[in-house]
Amino acid sequence: MGELVYHIPAMLTPTIEGLRIHPDGVYVDVTLGGGGHSKAIYSHLSSNGRLFSFDQDWDAYANQLAIAADGNSLSLANQGNWQFVHGNFRHLKNFLRYYKVDGIDGLLADLGVSFHHFDEAERGFSFRYSSPLDMRMNQRGGKTAADIVNNYSEEELARVLYLYGELKNSRRIAHNIVHTRSTYPLTRTEDLVAIMTGQRPSKPLLEGDEIVVDSRIKKDLARMFQALRIEVNDEMGALETMLNAALQMLKPQGRIVILTYHSLEDRIVKNFLRSGNCEGKIEKDFYGNILTPFRVIEKGRIADEEEVAVNPRARSAKLRVAERI
Repeated sequence: MGELVYHIPAMLTPTIEGLRIHPDGVYVDVTLGGGGHSKAIYSHLSSNGRLFSFDQDWDAYANQLAIAADGNSLSLANQGNWQFVHGNFRHLKNFLRYYKVDGIDGLLADLGVSFHHFDEAERGFSFRYSSPLDMRMNQRGGKTAADIVNNYSEEELARVLYLYGELKNSRRIAHNIVHTRSTYPLTRTEDLVAIMTGQRPSKPLLEGDEIVVDSRIKKDLARMFQALRIEVNDEMGALETMLNAALQMLKPQGRIVILTYHSLEDRIVKNFLRSGNCEGKIEKDFYGNILTPFRVIEKGRIADEEEVAVNPRARSAKLRVAERI
């Protein structure tokens, strides 16, 4: 498959501008990925500034170590005031307190999945390749996509597919999954493709083989895989926990910058930055003034045509920025 790019950061310039970085400040990138956003933040810091980059996937840190091993001085692994945090960003507050950080000047969250996850066939994030049904961001523990499709009830599967994949035919798909698994266990990506197409591959596929998919069902397959990935990694629960922790950790005038990629997570972020809670409940004072901990700076900026031409995956990105009052 050739040399793969770990990740291209979306909307890099407006994201960094949104953070309004102070050179001596303390910043957090809760989604290190390929390091693009973290490196850009770090380039604006003085020797007194600090940057904490979270990722629950150890591959993200291994990528920085590999860059350093190649003699690249720009690797974050070479920087003394950079700290990699191997953990889910839902534990933001606990990790920062472990490092004796009481407040931060800015936080960035790029909620998109890295190219690495989609392009590394063995991770099971994509229906393009034959691979085990894994989809775990942190491969050191937790349930896999195979666990879900083989053990969830038909009702639970329909809920996941509808809620996280917005699949209108979620009940029919869930029924087909349950019916199929009674014949053979669903362990590979091609098993799910077969459920959507009604046909199993004519011959067994080898690890990493490309799966030929009718273009008419690609959208539904993408939604199915998205739904399972979100459930495997409890992405919505982690997002809500992280947002509430960020509110507690941000200093006055600190900035929170978030890139969302689908309507469900964007709705949560929009509600939170508008009201200070994930449900979007608006509270008002005696005089009818809205009580909110944030001043919204960006309300949903999208990537321009020039960026999308270079990085098509930025097409679905939406940038939201707010400042702690």
